[in-house]
Formats: sequence, C-alpha cells, structure tokens
Amino acid sequence: MRNKASPLEYLAFLSIKYEVDTDKFFQALVSAGENHRSDCGSLSIECRGKQKESVVLLITKGSRVVAQFAISTEFLLRRDNPIKIFDKANALCRRLIKKDRGPHLLQIKDLRIGMRSVNLKAEVVEIAEPTSVVTRFGNYANVANALISDETGKIKLCLWNEQINSISVGDTVQIESARVSTFRGERQVRVGRNGTLRTCQNVVAN
Repeated sequence: MRNKASPLEYLAFLSIKYEVDTDKFFQALVSAGENHRSDCGSLSIECRGKQKESVVLLITKGSRVVAQFAISTEFLLRRDNPIKIFDKANALCRRLIKKDRGPHLLQIKDLRIGMRSVNLKAEVVEIAEPTSVVTRFGNYANVANALISDETGKIKLCLWNEQINSISVGDTVQIESARVSTFRGERQVRVGRNGTLRTCQNVVAN
C-alpha cells in the first residue's frame, strides 16, 4: 500500500475520499472476491486474479482507475468489518489523501479500450519512423508509433511531435494520465494534453 499505510488504513482512506460507507465498501470487496465484480456508490470493484492466499482487486470510477492491490483471502472471510475501526480516523485519512500524490501504476495486461487517467511504467522496445500528417485543425504534425512492454505484455504508444525525440529504444518510461484507444483494431496508449511522458532524464507534457 502507498505511503507505508496498512491495508486497513488505505481502504479507510479510499472510503472517505470517495464518500462510500465503510460497511457497504467492505461488503462490496467481499462480493467482488466471490462474484468477480461489484459496485459501491460511484466505485466499481473487479477481481483481476486469485492466488492461494490473496485476491487482486481493481477499483475504478467510471473509466478512471482508482487503485489496484492484492488483499488477503483471510481479510475477505472476516465476519466483522475491519475497516470500520478507522471510520472516525479523519485526521489520518486527510494526511493520507494529502500525501497520495503518486500515480497508481497499472500493468499492460490490465489496459482496456476506453480507459482514461491511466498510469503505467514500461520499456521502449521499438520506435517506428515518424510520418507527417494533417491534423483535424489543418496543421501539420509528426506522428510515430512506439512499442512498449512490461512483464505482462506489449502495447503501442502514439507519439506526437516533440514526444518522438524525447525517448529512445531501451528507455524505461513512466506514462501518466493517458488514455487507451484503438486504431486499426489494435490497442493504443495516447498521452493527451493533460498527460505526461517521463523518463529518468526528462518529463514531456503534451
């Protein structure tokens, strides 16, 4: 969990940040673990995988990713609501919300078409030669597709103008506030106006 918070602290932080009742939130977590998917207020919870002693849960709000984390099956089997002990810990939750500035990173296998506010870290495998296109605004722009990968898969990254020369093959890049679209039947990550493309040496905002 982020900021060295315990799992219970982090779940309490999420319940307060997104204004969901802790009892309903806990039941939704349990339901997602048992039935693959559940909803709680504005949040959707999806089971992304099960292991012997843990379950991986993905929490989204609309098309935006809120969090993804593993939680023990023992936690989900509890009859009481362990999150509730932090229900009144508003000072703690405000501190966690204030410090929770880093992005929640996803893996490529988790990316679905239509997702927004996507954050991930991957290695640049190849970059195609750029081509010149005319945008819908009538301007000329350079565009190139890069192929990025992590341990879970590969996906294309669309690069525009100065983004093309900002990264090289072999770089590890961190992408923030991107969206996942499709082009000619293939998934594609696009870093829009509010997104950033980061390497160890620089940060490029579009």
